[in-house]
Amino acid sequence: MKLACVQLTTGRDPAANLPDMIARIRQAHQAGATFIGLPETCNFMEKGRKAMQARLRAEADMEELAALRGLAKELGIWLLAGSMIVAVEDADEGAPKAANRSLLIAPDGRIAARYDKIHMFDVTLANGEKHRESDSYRPGAQAVCAAMGDRRLGMSVCYDLRFPALYRRLAEAGAEILSVPSAFTVPTGAAHWHVLLRARAIETGCFVMAPAQVGAHENGRHTFGHSLIIDPWGQVLAEANEDAAFIMAEIDLAQVGAARSQIAALAHGRRFALPDGGEASD
Repeated sequence: MKLACVQLTTGRDPAANLPDMIARIRQAHQAGATFIGLPETCNFMEKGRKAMQARLRAEADMEELAALRGLAKELGIWLLAGSMIVAVEDADEGAPKAANRSLLIAPDGRIAARYDKIHMFDVTLANGEKHRESDSYRPGAQAVCAAMGDRRLGMSVCYDLRFPALYRRLAEAGAEILSVPSAFTVPTGAAHWHVLLRARAIETGCFVMAPAQVGAHENGRHTFGHSLIIDPWGQVLAEANEDAAFIMAEIDLAQVGAARSQIAALAHGRRFALPDGGEASD
């Protein structure tokens, strides 16, 4: 199986972003990739909450999603729309009306799985950069381990990476590949991107694919890039530089079982008492 991570510098207009996405997917397919992932917020990255809300569309009305579904069917590939900003139709009054949604598209063009980002990035960094995702997005509440034929994909998005319990549960549910489409900030990416992704691979015995946004965006953001593909032993199989259109690696899923048989941490987890008298599993 050949995995590819497409790297993007997404702008504000979905229609303007689509041709670049399609071109890079086609390049990765021509290089032999059969499963291709796009980064977080691949359809658009607007400037400000009001501008974002003005662009919101339901899945059924998103021309860029329809185009990606058609492309996956044309090429006969599995395609991960890393995440797209989509309208939430059942939002409560006054609540955020958008979801940061990862969509797995099957080779026949159907949407095989959906995952709404659970953990919201609400931080103020040391350099003064502020993010308040909970102001704009309704967080998800359901972990998703998706079937890809006889393979299984554990889905996540960006800030989820800092919550290892999610990935352990995905591995326990049968995930062999973990997807972490992201738009990491430059300061946090430089400090933590590589070590966290390698840790998630090692802890779970999974392959990790992490397609990333990179560079200076129209909305004023700067993202870290360095898309990665990592094996179950924590080795980096492919890494993008700032100019890469995509990276690719051939993987053997037999390595998942081999890694887990050598260090059976998933099987060795035990329940334990917490300091306050409660109980948790490791």
